[in-house]
Amino acid sequence: MKLNKTVIVTGAASGIGYACAKLLSQRGSKVVGLDVQRK
Repeated sequence: MKLNKTVIVTGAASGIGYACAKLLSQRGSKVVGLDVQRK
């Protein structure tokens, strides 16, 4: 399924946020990842 959306994911450096950002990116979304950690 192609999503063609732009999404903002908070907590994207690790854990569930990272997994969501990766999955959404693989499905065609443009992802803006935010977190207090740099990674």
